[in-house]
Amino acid sequence: MDTTINHLMLHKVGLNTFYGQVFLPDICELSQEMHPYTRKYFEELISTGTIKEIAPSDVWYEERKSFAPDQVGKPLIAHPNYGFELLQGYPVFSGKILGGCIDSMYDFFNGERYEDMPILCEKYHLFPDAEDWKGHILLLESSEEKPSPEKYRQSLEYLKERGVFEAVSGVLVGKPMDETYAQEYRQLLIQIINKPDLPVVFNLNFGHSMPRCIIPFGIEAVVDVEAQIIRFTD
Repeated sequence: MDTTINHLMLHKVGLNTFYGQVFLPDICELSQEMHPYTRKYFEELISTGTIKEIAPSDVWYEERKSFAPDQVGKPLIAHPNYGFELLQGYPVFSGKILGGCIDSMYDFFNGERYEDMPILCEKYHLFPDAEDWKGHILLLESSEEKPSPEKYRQSLEYLKERGVFEAVSGVLVGKPMDETYAQEYRQLLIQIINKPDLPVVFNLNFGHSMPRCIIPFGIEAVVDVEAQIIRFTD
């Protein structure tokens, strides 16, 4: 279980939160220093208390396979990044961002991992209803478990059944770790959402893949894929 449920619980009581980063893998990265993209957003939040805008990283990094002492000082393998990718819909849209890890959202509705979780989430209404998603942009990212295309499909179907895609103004999807199943996820997002006018943007640098920015939840955001930027207006 990651922090997604904590964000949704705090949203339920009216508190805004910041999605990412994580102390050990981000601030204590085993390379000689923090990744520059990560450092930029960390320092902005610490020094100003907010994030004004988000742009893509120039690179993405492969997952570190070992955390043994001999890895200290060794950089991660880097690849060129290609920025925000518009899968469908209008390139400019707005709303307050809310969401989290799609693996955890799967557990909200499916008791395979935690038998009592769907019961508790339903009892306490921890997942926002369709009305609450209005005026929001859905954020989705996948974990280090790299969910199979079939699990990803079922997760999207759960969200669709809850009326999420009919309510939101757009969808932001994080880069999968090591780009595993990236093409399959793209196809499933278009196929399952099945709403061509709903903006869906892929390959954002947040969530479990490296490097990652910090996303304010509950703050009005304007997404401009053509300009390759997300601005927060509050």
